[in-house]
Amino acid sequence: MTAKQAVAAKAKDLQSFFEGLPAVWRGMLWVALSGFFFSVLNAELRSLALQLDAFQTQFTRYLMGTLVMLPFLIKRGWAVYRPNNLKGQIWRGAVHTTALMLWFIALPRIGLADTTAIGFTGPIFVMLGAAWFLGERMRWDRWVAALLGFSGILVVVAPKLAGDDGWFTLIMLASAPLFAASFLITKTLTRTESSSTIVLWQSLVIALLSLPLGLLHWVAPTPWQWVAFTCTGILGSLGHYCMARGFRIADISATQSLKFLDLIWASVMGFLFFGNIPTQSTVIGASVILMATIWIANREHRRQY
Repeated sequence: MTAKQAVAAKAKDLQSFFEGLPAVWRGMLWVALSGFFFSVLNAELRSLALQLDAFQTQFTRYLMGTLVMLPFLIKRGWAVYRPNNLKGQIWRGAVHTTALMLWFIALPRIGLADTTAIGFTGPIFVMLGAAWFLGERMRWDRWVAALLGFSGILVVVAPKLAGDDGWFTLIMLASAPLFAASFLITKTLTRTESSSTIVLWQSLVIALLSLPLGLLHWVAPTPWQWVAFTCTGILGSLGHYCMARGFRIADISATQSLKFLDLIWASVMGFLFFGNIPTQSTVIGASVILMATIWIANREHRRQY
């Protein structure tokens, strides 16, 4: 057996193992993987937003997200990516664009771990919306996991509200319910659209809606900044693809506790990219979040048997 054949065999074994897992576990793993991609993406975006205008960064990131999908579009043909619910795709893009505007305004003024921690208020809004608008059954243990995770977020966020950047912390908080609405629309779109179609149309719609503000204070990026933007397009597309796959397999409310793991990824990325050492409150909050995540994962597993 050649090395190539050995790698292919291992990959097939891994795929078989993954497909043999309970559906809710596979959905949660897809969402956890999306969180890792988004954490690396956010680190790159924060670096770019410190160098360029925030809205230019927002527009260029989604422009590159569209461009990296073009090879797949050319290879597979337009018919594969034609949406069945164009109105839903536009609504999703519009809501996500509004959330991103708030997020990018605050991004350069808040640490990466804290930015991620603040975003974890979103699962509360997602779980409420899933119960009210999608008809998902809200089990008590999902609420407990979400509230435990949220208490961990409060441990992280509360000390920052009294600082000089407290106003930007509130702006970041304001983006959370809008992102939650975007994710709920994504869940509904997975009923009629492929994950690739959702990713392509999100990038396209957000790029178009972000164009006017993106050009307002345009500064030509350097070659290395273009390389970084290309990486953001790839990472963002991978992250949204994994998220859509996870939402397709499992209830969106069942996956939300996994988002709390993003704080761990963000703390690592903040240290590697910016030399930020997590504070004591961040470490304590992350520990609470991790325990909540492990607990609900075990609960969801036992529910399958």
